[in-house]
Amino acid sequence: MRAAPRAAALTWNLLDRRPADIPVTGSGPGPVTPEWAYGGADGTGVRVCVVDSGVEAGHPLVGEVAGSYAVVGSDGGLTVRPVEPGDTCGHGTACASIVRRIAPGCELHSVRILGDSGGGTGDALLTGLSWAIEQRYDVINLSLSTARPQFNQVLRELADDAYFSRSVIVASAHNSRIESFPWRFSSVISIGSHAEDDSDLVLYNPSPPVEFFARGQAVRVAGPNGSTTRNTGNSFAAPHVAGLSALVLGKHPRLTTFELKTILYLTAANVRGA
Repeated sequence: MRAAPRAAALTWNLLDRRPADIPVTGSGPGPVTPEWAYGGADGTGVRVCVVDSGVEAGHPLVGEVAGSYAVVGSDGGLTVRPVEPGDTCGHGTACASIVRRIAPGCELHSVRILGDSGGGTGDALLTGLSWAIEQRYDVINLSLSTARPQFNQVLRELADDAYFSRSVIVASAHNSRIESFPWRFSSVISIGSHAEDDSDLVLYNPSPPVEFFARGQAVRVAGPNGSTTRNTGNSFAAPHVAGLSALVLGKHPRLTTFELKTILYLTAANVRGA
């Protein structure tokens, strides 16, 4: 076995540098409280993308949709193109209404990957998620997953790309005890649901892989054609944390996903009160 040649610029180790030579922007905030983290924020300046079934623009619980796109077939396979705002089954609009309620000032975008029945393909998921990451949206809400193992490696690579480029993926866990992805990847923020009637209650889970719990039972959400309904499931817990993430990022722009996760942990109700 022969050692690898020594590179001219050692990017991945500290052999030629002292710790003091590595610049870090900013400094520790001191005590991290909800007031420090997101007090007074409304998500202004933060772009949130809902990768789902589309979003009904103009819904009273959603308002304006800044950008509407869909995964469509083309000669070369699948691609993402601008489309008129709309929702194939209502799932995306429901999720978007939760984000809007929590972060009313955020800029909402939509990428439609699901069809009329609420189902979709792994290829559509990869195409839509990859495109959203390339746009460097600040927060990507993904209230869906795939259990098909052939997509795992590419999904993992996409999740890592988002993590290092400061695009935060907030992903819901499967409602059943099924191993699906990308919520199980440590590079995303994974969400399950609690049954408390409190949309502001976020709990840290000391027994991962699910990292946080948010309200997911009988959640008041946008329904079809301007209506209102109540839905239950992890799908509707995730946008609570996506909205909260938009608040934090609106008050503290350019946080890394690692820093944002840490703030969500320190401000979780069962951590800050411990």
